[in-house]
Amino acid sequence: MNEELKTCGLLLAGGNGTRLFPISQAVNKHLLPVYDKPMIFYSLATIMLAGIRRIGIISREEDIHLFNNLLGNGNRLGIEITYLIQKSPKGIPDAYIIAEKFIGSNNVFLCLGDNIFVGQGLGVALSGALVHKGAHIFAFPVSNPEDYGVIEINAVTGKIESLVEKPSNSVSRLAVPGLYLTDNAVIEIAKNLKPSKRGELEIIALLNFYLLENKLKVSAFQRGIGWMDAGTVESLYTAGELISVLQKRQGMQFANLEEIAWRNGWISSRELENLANSYPSTEYKKYLMNLLK
Repeated sequence: MNEELKTCGLLLAGGNGTRLFPISQAVNKHLLPVYDKPMIFYSLATIMLAGIRRIGIISREEDIHLFNNLLGNGNRLGIEITYLIQKSPKGIPDAYIIAEKFIGSNNVFLCLGDNIFVGQGLGVALSGALVHKGAHIFAFPVSNPEDYGVIEINAVTGKIESLVEKPSNSVSRLAVPGLYLTDNAVIEIAKNLKPSKRGELEIIALLNFYLLENKLKVSAFQRGIGWMDAGTVESLYTAGELISVLQKRQGMQFANLEEIAWRNGWISSRELENLANSYPSTEYKKYLMNLLK
């Protein structure tokens, strides 16, 4: 489907990670471990599960070589990775401006690098939400809506009534996870945004442009799909614990990039075997070899 829609992926892995200091003081937070994999594996896996193979990773100049050492150009996974430099944090919509040439005439699937999504049916839900025109977001209930962009939905029509950034007194518990599916108009919309009081371009302000044009769609993830923002010490620890429990109980791994590429038909069984053999004797290698059995 995404081939027809001409959708590219954007993965935001920049910022200073100040909420995780001092852990992230000397290393990009997206390289920190979430149980048995670097954090960036989870957001990259989310984009790959949607069937998207052309992906731009946006990060600080001093960190680009670290991501390149880890992921290369993506060729071994049957994908194409381009690295884009973020000179300074200016808000999520700035990613569309930075990546303008990379995006070209494509639609965009943007994923925040510290957002972790797990669960059966995730790939189907995401690929089915890719847009021809307008924008598509998801709603997820949270206990702390004041920390997120919040959606108020009409109980009768199911349509969005309002979008508010980090409200102090919210009438809704539905937060916007860090996934944004938009058409190509998003670039010009981002360019016309004005910085907020925080001095940043706000994603909620961008989405409100689509809402005013009646071009913003929202859907809820089905039960069994989980979302975590791993941007704080507590949430990073909790995410690792959850992944550990689920993997051990189910005998399946989350965010295993080689497995996703193989199941998507982007690499062959022989290529998967070669990738497995490139790892030392670890549980990760054992899992990949067991897939082939």
